Amino acid sequence: MPQSMSATESCYDNAFMESSFGTVKTELELVEYANSSDAVRELSNDIRYFNGSRRHSSLGDVSPAAFESQLTAQN
Repeated sequence: MPQSMSATESCYDNAFMESSFGTVKTELELVEYANSSDAVRELSNDIRYFNGSRRHSSLGDVSPAAFESQLTAQN
C-alpha cells in the first residue's frame, strides 16, 4: 500500500492518513504476505480490533465503536 504524500507546504491535508500509517507500522507485525488477499484480511482484522475493542485514552478509555454508541444514545 503506497503512503500518501501531501502537497508542498500543506502539512495538514494528510494528517489522518499519516497517523493511520504510523499506527499500522507500530502495531502490526510488518511481514511479507503470500498474496494481497492475505494482506487485506490481516489489515481488515486489525481495523476491526482497533475500532471495536482497542480502548483509546482520548475517548475516555473506550473503543471508537463504544464512543460512537454513547454519542448516538445521548442524541
